[in-house]
Amino acid sequence: MPRRSDSLPTTLAVARAAITAQREALAAAEKRLEAAEARAAAAENEAKSHALLIEKLKFTIARLRNAQFGQSAERGAILEQLELQLADLEAEASQAQAQAELAAAAKIIKVEAFERKRPARRPLPANLPRERLVHPAPVACPCCGGATLRKIGEDVTEMLEHVPASWKVIEHVREKFSCRSCETIAQTPAPSHPIARGRAGPMLLAHILFCKYGLHLPLNRQSTTYAREGIDLDVSRLCDWVGAASATLMPLVDAVRAHVFAAERIHADDTPVKVLAKGKCRTGRLWTYVRDDRPFAGTAAPAAAFFYSPDRGGVHPDAHLATYAGLMQADAYAGFNRLYEAGRKPGPVTAAMCWAHARRKFFDVARLNKAPIAIEAVARIDVLFEIERDINGKPPPERQRVRAEHSRPLVAELKLWLQAQRAKLSAHSETAKAIAYSLNRWSGLVRFLDDGRLCMTNNAAERALRCVAVGRHNWTFAGSDEGGRRAAAIYTLVETAKLSGVDPRAWLADVLARLPDHPARRIAELLPWNWKRNRIMVAA
Repeated sequence: MPRRSDSLPTTLAVARAAITAQREALAAAEKRLEAAEARAAAAENEAKSHALLIEKLKFTIARLRNAQFGQSAERGAILEQLELQLADLEAEASQAQAQAELAAAAKIIKVEAFERKRPARRPLPANLPRERLVHPAPVACPCCGGATLRKIGEDVTEMLEHVPASWKVIEHVREKFSCRSCETIAQTPAPSHPIARGRAGPMLLAHILFCKYGLHLPLNRQSTTYAREGIDLDVSRLCDWVGAASATLMPLVDAVRAHVFAAERIHADDTPVKVLAKGKCRTGRLWTYVRDDRPFAGTAAPAAAFFYSPDRGGVHPDAHLATYAGLMQADAYAGFNRLYEAGRKPGPVTAAMCWAHARRKFFDVARLNKAPIAIEAVARIDVLFEIERDINGKPPPERQRVRAEHSRPLVAELKLWLQAQRAKLSAHSETAKAIAYSLNRWSGLVRFLDDGRLCMTNNAAERALRCVAVGRHNWTFAGSDEGGRRAAAIYTLVETAKLSGVDPRAWLADVLARLPDHPARRIAELLPWNWKRNRIMVAA
């Protein structure tokens, strides 16, 4: 607007020009106001739209996560895409909200405020260190200019901050002393190192191992990250440290494996891994055997033992389970068949098949072909799973009693119904193939009815192998058969620590520091569940 003058126009032409300029300025101001209001309304509508879509996606993701049964592949791909979409939408919603606030602040006129619902903020962890940053207080009253101010309180706003990783060099100083009487030189013995002739401390070694096998971060990416922090650690040196640390930790790996194979019941499964070979990659296997007695109120600690083999031959599980004779929950892999033979030494392994695998066959047909028989089969199997949820964690006699009363009649009806449906179908139909899969393995599927220690599924082993499936997307392939065996050893430790509710990185750092001087006969003290118990007792 033109600057206001203290004197009135003296001529009609000057007055007309002033009025015209004032009208143009007012019209321009109104246009700016309308544009600002339009931008604010658009930004507000966009923020509301994002909020509604975010709530819908959160509900869908929660529903998928709460699905208790079925292979993760049945929902994994869509769940990952929804989570990525949710992350993008939340970022866009924050941006839209900020734009709405900026647009509202740019308005020239005052509008009625509205109450925006914000999610409740969880308090920041109380165990984190606090750093007080006191902002300068006013030295005079902003109203009257008075210089006498007294403090009546303060407002504290907490902000979570990240401190980048810090590096340090620890100097182990061993002073020498000479005896004045006999000239003998006395000196404290050199401390033990986690790895021979290595300059890496136990916490650094634990960090490298956990990043590689727990966070699925390959050594070349770790080397790049350390270089950005000013530490030059090439990949070959990191490989040497990983190999040496793995050798140091092997007594613990052997102890975990022995603990697993001392169980009354185990879960078994395997997954493929690419292994580098001349001119191409070949397919090796990582096997896992899981001990988890918690579903039948067992008190033994859960643990997972991993093994590597260059192929999927049945000789490998034969070797892994050479000393085991008990219950084993697994899929229908033919390589396990020799384990089930009556004349096997030290005794036959009793097979219990997985209902999740059987259900998956029907689920795929129901999802893709909308086959009514497959849909009903899934519904009938889900009733059995509902019964299992109610008895999870109960002692074996209680589990067996409930199964005899509720599950056994349903299983008998299911078998008769499947046989009747198979008679109506072509043997080449997908539904008939799903029925045949279950009926051909019926004795293994119904074994859980006669033993309260058994579960209906092999999900414990599949959960243990999830770390390998996630890692494959990052490290792509193992460098050699020896690299596969090393991965199996460290996966054994990391996954067992997770099952025990122990931070793998903290545990690995402590045992790497203690193992060189720890008596071999007391190696069990360093196993994750005993280590955790000892730490709790010391803290108390």
